[in-house]
Amino acid sequence: MDRPRQRGRPRWRVYLALARVSNLPTVWTNCIAGVTLGHGTYGGDLTWLLIALSLMYTSAAFLNDAFDQDFDRRLRPERPIPAGEITAAAVYRAGYGMLAGGILLIGLNTDWNAEPRVWSVLLAGLIIYYDYRHKSDPLGPFVMALCRVIVYFLSASVVGTAIDVQVLIGAATLAAYLVGMTYVTKQENLNEIQNLWPVALIALPLIHFFRGANLIVTILFVGWVIYALSFLIETPRRISNALVNLTAGISIVDAMIISTVSGQTTLMFYAVGGFVATRLFQRLSPLLREGGVDAT
Repeated sequence: MDRPRQRGRPRWRVYLALARVSNLPTVWTNCIAGVTLGHGTYGGDLTWLLIALSLMYTSAAFLNDAFDQDFDRRLRPERPIPAGEITAAAVYRAGYGMLAGGILLIGLNTDWNAEPRVWSVLLAGLIIYYDYRHKSDPLGPFVMALCRVIVYFLSASVVGTAIDVQVLIGAATLAAYLVGMTYVTKQENLNEIQNLWPVALIALPLIHFFRGANLIVTILFVGWVIYALSFLIETPRRISNALVNLTAGISIVDAMIISTVSGQTTLMFYAVGGFVATRLFQRLSPLLREGGVDAT
């Protein structure tokens, strides 16, 4: 039974804690990369798509807390629901409401194009499945990666189609990075060869350098990954620091992909800007460190 709401933080700060907004810029750069892969040009007329995807991302964060309430009561009592700042029922309502709002916004803005609607419904289903099962499903990291990949597919389908070689290559690259990011922290010792396979997945976006990715962005990617992984070589290992920094690196992967398939350097700089914004949000807010990477 839900605990009654206790006096504490203002309601807007409770919502902010639930939303885990630190990672939101990486969703925006996923959207821009997906539009680019679909041979489109991101402009103000697609702002509704950013809003829809932001709603769906935020709904995932809310539902994550709602489904994890029992776990949080035992191990993370400072989270809003176990702390009594908001009821689980209210979080469920907000989460499902935002998820429905994102689907509706996509449906209203895509006329008779069924493909974006199909991707949006599939994304919603995966979000619910991941939030409900991620603690017990060994394939959870792959489902999480698939959610991000579908952001590519959905965005590409709005301006063209997701069934395209460029989209599939970009999606495979992003998925490899995300799966590697999740599993690299589970390796006990990165000094042993057999434990380095997640690092190989994280490094997979480098294939885009050979496909014409911008040199400066490529160097930024290599430097940032080395920096992030350095936290796993230290003793003691600082896993949360590695995850926070690798998560911000999602936007650099987007920038590499954009520079490979498009001569529009402005879009590439948007993605780099998303990386900077993510790092800024992470520094301004401890919310990502509180929540881990459940809602990436």
